[in-house]
Order: sequence, then structure tokens, then C-alpha cells
Amino acid sequence: MLAELAVLNQQVQDATNLRTNIDETSRTSIRVVSTRYIRAKCTDFTSQRGQPRIMKANRYKTAFPYAVLLMATLVFPVSTVLVLLADPLSAAGPGAAIANPDLTQNDKIPEDADHDWNLGPTGARGWMFSDKLVTTDARQIAITSVQKNSPAAGVLAVSDVILGVGGKPFSFDPRTELGKAITAAESEAGGGDLSLIRWRAGKTESVVVKLPVLGTYSATAPYNCPKSQRILEVGCKALAVRVADPSYQPNPITRSLNALALLASGNDDYLPLVKKEAQWAADYSADSFQTWYYGYVIMLLSEYVMETGDDSVMPGLRRLTMEAANGQSVVGSWGHRFANPDGRLGGYGMMNAPGLPLTTSLILARKAGMQDPKLDQAIEKSLRLMRFYVGKGSIPYGDHAPWIEAHEDNGKNGIAAVMFNLLGETQGAAFFSQMSVASHGPERDTGHTGNFFNILWSMPGVAQSGQHATGVWMEEFGAWYFDLARDWDGTYLHQGPPETKGDKYDGWDCTGAYLLAYALPLKKIHLTGKQPSVAPQLDSAAAQNLILDGRGWSNKDRTSFYDALSSQDLISRLSSWSPVVRNRAAMALGRRQEDVMAQLIPLLGAPDLYTQYGACQAIKMQRGRGAAAVPALQKASRSDDLWLRVLADEAMAGIGDPARVAIPEMLARLAKTDPKNDPRSMEQRYLCFALFNKRGGLIGQSLEGVDREPLLKAIRAGLQNEDGRARGSLATAYENLRYDEIKPLLPSIHQAIVVPAPSGVMFASNIRVEGLRLLAKHRVAEGIDACVKYTRTQNPWASEKRTPELMKLLLLYGAHAKPAVPELRRIADYFENDEKDFPRRLMLEKAKIVRETIRAIEASDEHPELIRLE
Repeated sequence: MLAELAVLNQQVQDATNLRTNIDETSRTSIRVVSTRYIRAKCTDFTSQRGQPRIMKANRYKTAFPYAVLLMATLVFPVSTVLVLLADPLSAAGPGAAIANPDLTQNDKIPEDADHDWNLGPTGARGWMFSDKLVTTDARQIAITSVQKNSPAAGVLAVSDVILGVGGKPFSFDPRTELGKAITAAESEAGGGDLSLIRWRAGKTESVVVKLPVLGTYSATAPYNCPKSQRILEVGCKALAVRVADPSYQPNPITRSLNALALLASGNDDYLPLVKKEAQWAADYSADSFQTWYYGYVIMLLSEYVMETGDDSVMPGLRRLTMEAANGQSVVGSWGHRFANPDGRLGGYGMMNAPGLPLTTSLILARKAGMQDPKLDQAIEKSLRLMRFYVGKGSIPYGDHAPWIEAHEDNGKNGIAAVMFNLLGETQGAAFFSQMSVASHGPERDTGHTGNFFNILWSMPGVAQSGQHATGVWMEEFGAWYFDLARDWDGTYLHQGPPETKGDKYDGWDCTGAYLLAYALPLKKIHLTGKQPSVAPQLDSAAAQNLILDGRGWSNKDRTSFYDALSSQDLISRLSSWSPVVRNRAAMALGRRQEDVMAQLIPLLGAPDLYTQYGACQAIKMQRGRGAAAVPALQKASRSDDLWLRVLADEAMAGIGDPARVAIPEMLARLAKTDPKNDPRSMEQRYLCFALFNKRGGLIGQSLEGVDREPLLKAIRAGLQNEDGRARGSLATAYENLRYDEIKPLLPSIHQAIVVPAPSGVMFASNIRVEGLRLLAKHRVAEGIDACVKYTRTQNPWASEKRTPELMKLLLLYGAHAKPAVPELRRIADYFENDEKDFPRRLMLEKAKIVRETIRAIEASDEHPELIRLE
């Protein structure tokens, strides 16, 4: 239910530099509020059988730092919470920090910290201390279980503590060090000897766990790599046994991935099992969270049909495909569920984590023979959304700004690289593949609600850049991480990120997800390279440079690496291909007192866009010190490149008052649309933010000196933008205009209330409520009906807070609201008896306030003069 809460982190990137303003007392209080809320409201849609179930609240404490921040708005000013939202992962983990225990000195594993790790093919599991999504502070591994007859049996036992590997104590991260030691032990040179420093009952000694020798990863692994081939063979054999078991019934995502792995193995012996799974998929249906499941189920069916030619499952493929296509929103997105009958998404709005797999699955279905104009339309509408992010940053949570905190965001860049390659679109395939290569280590280890999708789509995304890219990425991260995750029978259980509790995917069978990476060299199905990559194939040096771009960041330490660089080094990084590197360099420059404007301003005239982008990002972070750049930024805002215009506008908003000279030109651009080159009016969207945001907008606090005619024209245009948050930013003008000034806008304001934005539904309520407030303030008659209708049709999320406010507005009309009483009674009955998927206590609270309002209206004899719209 709380997936929406992550959305807010995308909306407040301009607060990033201010997060240190929040003291620890505030952070602790926020955690307490969020935990209480989560315990009451959270549900999970990912049970093993695919049915909703209640999650343990402590899971959400670790998986939903976003919830911590959103719920803080109930007790703290929004401006305070926005600062934390710019740092969305900093609250990861339980509310109270745990001490790093010394398990050799009778310290115990903290009671609430039960996330342990598979210790590779040893057959043992162990606990490590973690803090803020890293295990780098740990120096011990406590053994929590040892499987019977496994390599570790007889060598390790529960309560043993591993202190090091290869005769050396752990020195930087026991998880990485053990993973690398396993990789070395499985090589021919290692001979299968995994040497450990074991502490047991006060005695420390070296012991050896004997592992099978699998070989050495090649420089292009998994390509031309006997070890990778052996891992695939052993894993598929074990997976086949699991799939054949009559009790086999995992959730639809991992079930589809497991079958895809068997299909991708190229072993015909597994085809009967794959056929059985395809038949299951053809009959599959769901009445909740279809968007998450259907994408993977359709992928399985499509790949199966193309690989085997068995068209017996085509009716099921057609049914699922068209349900998905018809369930798309009017703007081309999907959410937790399919769109409502009016074409808008309910609940939390657009979510790219299910949307990208769905789009990819529809493309595969079309390749498998599915033909329908609605299918083509659905694919193209989704691509219109996704193409916007090419070259700009990671694909974000929903219909938001490109994510530039890290090179990956829940695996969306990886699957985007695969998707664009299926379409033959080089630019998209190349950019998102390079982003995938640059995401490793702490970046790859994170993810909203867990890192399952970050791991799943890592190698498929990296592989679009060629075998040298995969080899370098495996050497940096994949080899040790994958080897540590692999159990002694060749299967894989989800490891999760470095947190004290398991994430949402805890317990998932991830065998197929990992084996698909090892199946890449076979190129048997489209997801594993049957269709050659259109992205440039990198050499080792180029791939290694991408790896370097991804270093220097962890969730625990986001700044020290960049802060240690010279200003000249930071300025040079502003020309990077990577929007993440540019952002980190820009932020580091912004934290310094040094005046670098003389070096930054000339970069706005550089011959390449990357440097111009970076200059805008850096000048924005200089805030008021960037005043001298305003003329050059105004020139950049006239560029033919849309993103440069956007970044220049954001930089001027960051500078503040000295940039107000640009307001007339910005208003004129906001009022215009360009359906051909900017079909979603994205420039208009960002101009709304840069100008009208209450916090940071050039005219969000004051309209002094702003010419009213172009202002009203711009507001009128912005109120038609398809993004709910962009519209919402315009509400500041409602507060700052006199009635005679705003009167010409009343019809447009009313229209923005009764016709909600088709996207950004999580934030669409603001402009509607503020519009209703304005109409009620001036007693505009049409506001009565609009208020009543919105009370009934409002987004349920936060409606327990919104409904009392709406009732207060309705009371301002006095006795004029009496004709609305019958409908209000129906609304009260609905809230009390019929509202679905909403806490009962809150339903009753809403019903109560509506009935109290009815009584007040019926008792009113006030007849304020009403105004009617012309």
C-alpha cells in the first residue's frame, strides 16, 4: 500500500544541499511516527502465492525510509521534511541504530536484527553487522545455520564466528572479502580450499572448507567462460528438480523467471517442464497488482512461443497482452493496478517498476505474433514516457524528474537497455546499458523495498555494451556477489540489501534471476541476447572508465570521495557523460566556500551538451553566488535542446532574486506548447516548478513586479499540464493574487478542479483543494457542486486529512449548500459502509465529519452573496 511514499523523493531534489539542517531529535521523532503508521496500514502484494498479505511492520522500517519522511509531514513543517526527502535512503534500517557487537566477547546479535546471509556454496549462513546499507563496519560473521552434508558441515557450527579469510582478518568488508575468497577458492589455483579464521568458544584457529573447483571467471565472463557454463548447468539441474516438484508454487514473478532460465539454457531435456510452466502462464490471471505479475508472465509466454513454435498458448498470451494494453492509462503508464475506467491511474499513480517489464513484455508479445492496433498504441505511448529519460538520468519511480542520485534505480535502467535494444533504438540501449555498467557495489546493493530488481536486471543491462563490459563488471562486483549468493546445490535465495531485517523479497527463490545472467552467452532467447545488441560494444578500457564513474559513493558516505577532490577535478567531472557524476561534482562544489563562478560560466558556452548540463547543475548549487551567470543562463534557456533549457531554468531558480530578470521570458515559454517536439509539455512542467514552487520558485513567494497579463496567460496554460504536481505548484499564485486579478482565471481554476490531471495523481489533489478553497473564499457558486463531487471521487490516499478540510470549505457557503445534502448523505454512507481497501477507523471518521457538516448546513440560515462563473 505504501509504494507511493517513495514518489516524494523524486520531487524535492532541489533540497539536497540542505539536509544537514535537520537535527537528530527530529529524525528520531519522524521514525517513531512512521513506524506507528506503517504498523497500522502496510500490506504486501508479494506473498509466495501471489496473494496480498499483511507484512511485519519491522520489514517496512527497513524497506520504506520514504514512509518515514512522508509521515513526518504530520508533525513537522513540510520544508523540514523536504530536506530529508532529498536524502531518501539515509533513514534506511530500523529507527534506532544498533551497536556493532563483538561476538567473541559474549556480545549478542541484536534481537531485532535477524537478516543473515547465504555464505556461498559452503552450505552455511551468517550474520554481519550492517549500518545505512553497508556492511563495511563489520569485521565478524556469526554462523547462524549449517546445512547437513554441505561443505561446511563438520567445519562450521552455529555460534562460530568467522574473523577472516586466507589467514588475514577482515579489513574492509567481510561480505565482499568472503565473496572474493570463495571466487578464488573455486578456481584451479585455489583448488577448492576456502581458508577461514574461525573463532569457537574462545579459541581462534584456521580451518578449511572444501569447495568444488569450478574454474576461474574469464575476462569476458560470462562469455567464453567455462565456470559460468558450469554454474548454469548445475543450477538448471537443481532448478528443474524444484520446478518438477508437485508442491512448486512460487509467486508469478520468480516462477516466470525460473522457467525462462530453463528455456534460456538451451537444454531440450527441460522443454517438458517449460511447457508445463507455459501452460500455467497461459491460464494465469490476477485481480490485484496485475501490473507487477503480467509483465513477467507475458515474457515467459512470448519467449516460449518464439523458441518452440508451440502456439497452443497463444490464446492465453493474447488475453494477458490485451488486458495489459487496455489497462494502460491515458498517458501511457501503469500503476500498482490497471487504470480506472476514466483512463487515469488510482492510488499512487504511475510506477515504472512494473511499467517497464510490461512494456518489454508487450514488445516481446508482438515479436511472438501478437497483432493488434491497441497493442502497438500501448507500446508507443509507454515509449513516449521512457524516451524522455534517455541521456538525462535513471528512470525514476514514476512520472518524475530523472533520478540522478545513482546510476540505477530498482533495475529500471537495466531492463530499459534491454527494451530499447529490442526496438533497435541505439541511443536508449547504449545510455541505459552504460548506466548499468556504472552501477555496482553500494549503488547496486540498494533499492526501494529491496534490491531484487537491481540484481535481476543488472547483467542483461550490462550485456548490451558487450562482453568486455560484462567481464569488467563481474570483476568489480558481480563475481563475488553472485558467488556469495549461490547455495551449495547451485540454487539462489534472495540475499537482500545490507539491512538488519530482510526486505520485501525475503525468501524469494532467485535461481532463475541469477541463471539468466549465466545464460547470456547461449543467446537462446531475446532476454539473453538472441537479438544482437545495437549499442556500441565497449572495449575493456572504456568499460573500466564506467566502473570508475560508479565509485566514490555509498549510502553511508555520499560525500567524502568527491569532497576530497580538487576543485579543478570536480569541474572536469562536470563534463562527464554521467548525469550522476555531474550531480555529485556539482553538489561538492556547492558545499565549498571557494568562488568558482569564473570557471563555471564559460562552460555554458562549451561545444558539448554534457559540459553545458554540468555547468547548469553546478551553478544551481552555488545558489546566490551564481548571480553573475544569469545572462549566460538566459542564453542557455533559449537553446534548441530541451534539457539544457530545463537545467538553465532550474539554475536560475536556484540563484533566486538576481535571476528574476528572466521571469518574463520564462512565463512566455510556459504559456507555449510544442506538441511535435515536446508532446507531454515537459518544459512547461519544469517551468511551473522553477517559477511557482513555494519553496525555491522565482515567484513562489511574491508576484511583486510581475506583469499580470503574461502571468495569467502562463497560469492558464499550466493548469492544463498533464502532470498533477506541475499544476499544484501554480497554487502559490492563488495566494498572491487579489480577487480582481484572479477573476479572469476562475473558469480555468474551476476546470482544473473538475477535470483532474491525467498523471501525477499522487499530487493532483493540491491544485484541486486550493482551487476549491479559492472558490469558497469568494463564494463562487460552482464551487459547491465541485466540492461535493471531489469529496466522493478524491484519491483515498490521505483522504482522512482532506475530507475535514473540504467540509470546512463547504460550510462557507452557508444555506446555499442545502441542495447538496442528499448527495452528502450518500457520501457519508459510502464512507461508512462501502469504501474498499481503507482503514475502518478512518472510514468512520470521514463519515462522521460529513454528517456533522450536513447538520451544520441544515441548521444554517446564512445566505452569503454568490458569484457565478461567466
